[in-house]
Amino acid sequence: MKPDKTIMVGLSGGVDSAVAALLLQQQGWRVEGLFMKNWEEDDQPGHCSAAEDLQDARQVAERLAIPLHTANFSDAYWERVFTHFLAEYRAGRTPNPDLLCNREIKFRAFLDHALDLGAEAIATGHYARRCASAEGWQLCRAVDEGKDQTYFLYLLNQQQLAHAHFPLADYPKQAVRELALQAGFANARKKESTGICFIGERPFRQFLQRYLPAQPGDIVTPEGAVIGSHCGLMYYTLGQRKGLGIGGQAGYHEGSWYVVEKDLATNRLLVAQQHDHPLLLKAGLEAEDLHWITAPPPPRPGHLLARLRHRQPLQPCTLLPLADGRCRVWFERPQRAVTPGQAIVFYHHHRCLGGGTIVRGLNREEDASCMS
Repeated sequence: MKPDKTIMVGLSGGVDSAVAALLLQQQGWRVEGLFMKNWEEDDQPGHCSAAEDLQDARQVAERLAIPLHTANFSDAYWERVFTHFLAEYRAGRTPNPDLLCNREIKFRAFLDHALDLGAEAIATGHYARRCASAEGWQLCRAVDEGKDQTYFLYLLNQQQLAHAHFPLADYPKQAVRELALQAGFANARKKESTGICFIGERPFRQFLQRYLPAQPGDIVTPEGAVIGSHCGLMYYTLGQRKGLGIGGQAGYHEGSWYVVEKDLATNRLLVAQQHDHPLLLKAGLEAEDLHWITAPPPPRPGHLLARLRHRQPLQPCTLLPLADGRCRVWFERPQRAVTPGQAIVFYHHHRCLGGGTIVRGLNREEDASCMS
């Protein structure tokens, strides 16, 4: 029991953070909640549900009889997250804003504000685990592999983890919903958000056009045949199947088309009618901006596990550090849709070690020298 310690829970209006607050209260913490607003509403109502989320957060706070604070971190979100998000798209990469959002907003701006309000720790509804070790705080996978969110948290540092608690580490999602129902939370059956972190669910192409000018170009096959036009390379990602607008091509079978490459130099979008087209499969990758939660792996080839996207099964790989601070990674099996701008996150058993930003995919033939 921790009756003399205050913990601030980031109440988002969702069921996960609500149950996190419930569990901490049952553990004896003095719980307070904080609702973060991190995106200013625009002229398109219905895309960002901040008002509805705040109402749900208030209902949870009232049900638990805890104080609910509010804070507006929209300036910090714009400066620390969204400008990087736009810069990455402008450079032709596909960023994941949730990664920076966690490091800069949920575990920095929120943490600093909570400490200023007198809390000694913070908690969120992430499915992850914090573990103590001789090396420092470690980030470990949650019991529910289908919900594990360590992929999104690999950028956290020791100071952030020292103050962070993840009450849902041992709970599967269905058990969380059952606890919410038992507690009488109005959001117990609320669907999960799948939009951009804090911006919400909205037509992505229309949203991005407000900030970046589109540059239309040709859609071509790997053989060079022009079969359509695209609205701008930034709107497409490797492996994408839907939304290409090129069905029913004369001279081709009726199978689906997939984005297999983005040629930035010529502004061409390459597509093919094969889910596992050779252009989509990479034997390895190069990554930069590496971040390690505790000590980095030793400066020699290391056999690890990795994932290139949330919920992807862990992939056996070999990590080779480079002299310039980057690394090369080779997989036991070729990986589909290795996307520049996305993250590769490394694991050793249940531990999340850290990760980096994908620069490019690699083929064995063109980089055979790297294996010597």
